[in-house]
Amino acid sequence: MQKPSRPKTRRKYDADFKNEAVKMLANGQTVAYVSNALGVSENLIYRWKNQNQGVKKVSSEQSELALENQQLKDRVRQLETEREILKKARRAAPLSIFSRQT
Repeated sequence: MQKPSRPKTRRKYDADFKNEAVKMLANGQTVAYVSNALGVSENLIYRWKNQNQGVKKVSSEQSELALENQQLKDRVRQLETEREILKKARRAAPLSIFSRQT
């Protein structure tokens, strides 16, 4: 008599487990070695590696945008300061270069 077959359940791996697998690859281990050591398929290791590279790409783009944003904020602050200085100079010397005479 045969046992009724149960549907295969998928194992779930947490982010730390996946990150450790990718770190092993970064340390020079082969995908086959990591796969055997952790007991997961090579396809999963490749998938985790690709996902990790995508995360790094996004974070580097975000850091570039954050740097550009900070530079633009600094430039705006500088221009506002210059504008305030020019306003004060115009008020202090109404008949100077800043005034037009018609």
